[in-house]
Amino acid sequence: MSLSIYLNTFFLAVIQGVTEWLPISSSGLLVIFEELVKLEDKNLNLLFNIAVHGGSLIAVVIYFLKDLFQIFNNYNLIKNIIIATIPVVIAGFLIKITGLNIFLQDIKVVAFATLFFSIVLYFSDKTKVTIQFNKNISNKNALLIGLAQVLALIPGTSRSGITISCARFLGFSRVDSAKFSFLISIPVLFAACVLGFSDVVFEPNNQIIILITFGFFVSLITSLLCIKVFLKFVENNSLTLFVVLRIILGTVLLIYLAN
Repeated sequence: MSLSIYLNTFFLAVIQGVTEWLPISSSGLLVIFEELVKLEDKNLNLLFNIAVHGGSLIAVVIYFLKDLFQIFNNYNLIKNIIIATIPVVIAGFLIKITGLNIFLQDIKVVAFATLFFSIVLYFSDKTKVTIQFNKNISNKNALLIGLAQVLALIPGTSRSGITISCARFLGFSRVDSAKFSFLISIPVLFAACVLGFSDVVFEPNNQIIILITFGFFVSLITSLLCIKVFLKFVENNSLTLFVVLRIILGTVLLIYLAN
């Protein structure tokens, strides 16, 4: 395989590893850059997506490893993570079997979703903090955040963005909103990897194995760095920076589509 393929893999894996955790939309950006980069082999493209999402999954598990050990003794939190996960797993499965995922990959969808949910993010961040996470969350709030997470199946929405927005509207702080968003990403990323494998026809090939392993580790490292930096950032800063970035991205996409 040529050097350009490895450079493209590195570039796309960094996008996944960074934007999975930022309220910008990893799926939206991946749709855009995969359109520009064009990984021609469909099977390779599927393997790549599984690999980089797997890297993000392992990263969040590593980062919250201590918390996860404590969660095993916290039945209520486990239950609420499950409650928040069920809606998106069901919706994702239905979209997959109905073929709606093809429609959702349209860059027009990405552009309008990016702009619309930037407005949602902006107003959610104005909500006063009225609830403390305290290692748990109510069943009702978990369900509401879980239902909001379904919207993340629309590229351009951002899974972290919409779940953080919902948690902020409910009265959680930025840090607590981000932490719960990251915790419920674990079963979602796991489900995405499992569902992705159902479409893959794997033919052992040393070059392909090296390529997807490379993408996995790039996504893993960038995810770990991004989680740490983002949680530190939201301790003392608003989410306005990401609102601005989304507006710029959405506007650029609309200009691109107009030409």
